Amino acid sequence: MVTLLQKSILLGLLLVIHLTTYALKLSVHDLKVEHLKSPLAIETPAPRFSWKLVSDEKNTLQSGYEIRVGQNRSSLLAGKDLVWNANVSGDQSVLVEYAGSPLQSKQIYYWQVRVKDNHGNRSAWSAPASFRMGIQANEWSAKWIKVAGKDSSARSPLFRKEFSLRKKVKSALVYATAKGLYEASLNGERVSDAYFAPGWTSYRHHLQYQVYDVTASVKSGANVLGVCLGDGWYKGRIGFAGQRNFYGDTRALLLQLEVEYTDGTKETIVTDESWTYAYGPILASDIYDGEIYDARMEIEGWNNIGFKQNDTWKAVETLDKGSEKLVAMSGPPVKKHERFKAIKIFKTPVGETVVDFGQNLVGWVMLKAQGPAGTKITLSHAEVLTKEGNFYTANLRSAKAQVSYVLKNGPEQFFEPHFTFQGFRYVRVEGFPGQLTPDDLTAVALYSDMETTGKFITSNSLINQLQHNIQWGQKGNFLDVPTDCPQRDERLGWTGDAQAFANTAAFNMDVMAFFTKWLKDLKADQLSDGRIPFVIPHVLGPNDAASAGWADVSTIIPWDMYVAYGDRRILETQYDSMKKWVDYISSVAKDDLWNSGFHFGDWLFYRPNDDNDGRAAVTDKYLIAQTFYAHSTQLLINAAQVLGKVDDATRYSALLEKIKAAFIKEYMTPSGRLVSSTQTAYVLALQFDMLPETLRQACADRLVANIRDYGTHLTTGFLGTPYLCHVLSRFGHDQVAYDLLMQESYPSWLYPVKMGATTIWERWDGIKPDGSFQTPDMNSYNHYAYGAIGDWMYRTIGGINSRADAPGYKSMVIAPRPGGKLTSATTELETAYGTVKTSWIMENAILKLHVTIPPNTRASIVLPDKTEEIGSGSYYFECPLLGNKHRSKER
Repeated sequence: MVTLLQKSILLGLLLVIHLTTYALKLSVHDLKVEHLKSPLAIETPAPRFSWKLVSDEKNTLQSGYEIRVGQNRSSLLAGKDLVWNANVSGDQSVLVEYAGSPLQSKQIYYWQVRVKDNHGNRSAWSAPASFRMGIQANEWSAKWIKVAGKDSSARSPLFRKEFSLRKKVKSALVYATAKGLYEASLNGERVSDAYFAPGWTSYRHHLQYQVYDVTASVKSGANVLGVCLGDGWYKGRIGFAGQRNFYGDTRALLLQLEVEYTDGTKETIVTDESWTYAYGPILASDIYDGEIYDARMEIEGWNNIGFKQNDTWKAVETLDKGSEKLVAMSGPPVKKHERFKAIKIFKTPVGETVVDFGQNLVGWVMLKAQGPAGTKITLSHAEVLTKEGNFYTANLRSAKAQVSYVLKNGPEQFFEPHFTFQGFRYVRVEGFPGQLTPDDLTAVALYSDMETTGKFITSNSLINQLQHNIQWGQKGNFLDVPTDCPQRDERLGWTGDAQAFANTAAFNMDVMAFFTKWLKDLKADQLSDGRIPFVIPHVLGPNDAASAGWADVSTIIPWDMYVAYGDRRILETQYDSMKKWVDYISSVAKDDLWNSGFHFGDWLFYRPNDDNDGRAAVTDKYLIAQTFYAHSTQLLINAAQVLGKVDDATRYSALLEKIKAAFIKEYMTPSGRLVSSTQTAYVLALQFDMLPETLRQACADRLVANIRDYGTHLTTGFLGTPYLCHVLSRFGHDQVAYDLLMQESYPSWLYPVKMGATTIWERWDGIKPDGSFQTPDMNSYNHYAYGAIGDWMYRTIGGINSRADAPGYKSMVIAPRPGGKLTSATTELETAYGTVKTSWIMENAILKLHVTIPPNTRASIVLPDKTEEIGSGSYYFECPLLGNKHRSKER
């Protein structure tokens, strides 16, 4: 007979099994705060929380969530001593705003969430995540320190401070920033795996600080803080005119280490007059020119305990605080990523030793060497070789792009730069002692630490290489700011390039925090009359601003990021900047026409060398300006509607009608012909809805005729190219779009691929068919703008489309449109809700489509003859494309 105790045990076991099974049906993971994982310096008083659901049931939607936040991890797990404990009905799982007790600066908080769904399931509590609040301006007790006297040496100074800790440490945090670049260490070890801190911002307006948790590195007793400074963007050469000291002529350090002991007491070690400095082995370091490092001048153990200072170490001087505002780092840090071994070491026809790493990348070379003291090894960097096979650097212009190392006595030595980066595939090695082998060199890619979110592969190897090149163009040029190129004496945040590529960037990687940080600089550097500089941060002339398609970055990227990530706050933050830009255009427009001022136009459009027949695709710059005037106005209207600014939406809607009417009157004939009969003219007019609806299809057909007239080649430049295939697909010309994509001869996307490119080129013919080069004055082989075709590839080939009325992929449209003789394509995108995946093959004119939709989202599946609404889960569809009866199968 079963006893009551046995019954209780059995029921308990059944309950445990039931609850375990119950929990497995629904769980929560990937917790983030303000788009970041476990951030250490949140400045907003109401941070926002995001999480993803995992469910093994279809059509799963979150019906409610519980979230709790506390200052102690163990108390949080017990549900005690909470600063926020909410139980909310609804499906919001992205950017849930904190609504608890006021959060304290510098305090760490732990949080977790559990959810319930529409099937009646409830998850277990997630694993705890954390975030820490930033430091307030009045909590900086450190002083700015610098070398004594004028900071005139090219050498990098080393700063050090010895201190002692006599109690058991609970936590230790370093807060640091610099005027220039810094590398900080504690007891001989770097405090972080990040590089180029504090990052490049509009330094006069705001300077980022970083926070490092060094609890595991501090020791009981003696400790040493060590910091090395470099010129960087702050003091080094920047811009075209050879300008130095653009932001200031003095490198300086601001740092404080805050220690909390287990007994509750605290101690702070700060930069002040007690620090000392000496010059180390970095003799010169510059973004453009490279670095010179003399190992004979190394000061062994200078940043560790047990070091005995001599009279070369001097007392630092303090520096008065400037006008800049210290702000928490909001974007991702620059880190090391992929590493490449040499695939070939060879002698060029002129006898130089050159290493080929097989990939055009941005970063530096790590070198191992051993030889007599005083031996100088010089590494020069290049993207391409001449057609004869010689090392080519003319396209670097005045950038030296060299790193030199001088050996000391002793065993094998290891070298890598500190405050410079180069864009290269090839390295010329001079002065290396002995026989150079692949083991002696490793190239390492450095770029902002953005999560890879997109994957795209097809049955065509050339298209796959194009996708590879697009991704590597982004990696190489997303080094703290979205630069145009990473190799020559430029490397600036060109606004036109960034806006053209932003949508593609958001498919490839999680760029929300990256662009949020950069847009703060755009807003800060916007001129008082509303003009937007050509480059951000603004380091060019005072009047280098307000070019159509470049300055419109101020409206385009905020809207694109809102649609891609669903972050309403980016519109709130940038709205005034968006409005100021549109108002500036209105202030200079005459009769609602923006037909004045300097404009880059459709930059680097098709221009044959001997144009006797008018084949150059020259588009009227003011026609282009008018289309972007309309586009920015439309985006401002969109933002106003999202933010509930009804009066603005009404006002600018009336303005938009006038802008389009002025365009039609000035640039279009009654039959719909444009004064510039170019691809870009028709593309922009159609993309931005400048034309009467009754004439749009005819204009799209004219666009197709133009493309065919050029032998199915594109002729567009930076402003027309991003929208070209989108317009063709919109007006029923998918096959023409595919023909352009698959075109292998110049000008086309695949021409550089066929020529061996591993990144996107600045020019369609950076290397001409005969192997000669375009003009060296402007010929980058790592320039992402033309990679904007990736947006169309993800949306049309892969079929993954976001929706402005349900941003961030809360609801999406899945509409793959096969073509171009592709037989298969697989596309993935990691959204804020989870992974969206499409995979299709074509067999006997049958489209076989697999789709995966993440929990808490919905999708419209658009097939040739039917649209189906689905919830989360994995599905399978079959669809004959030749008029046969549609059928679908679920899996």
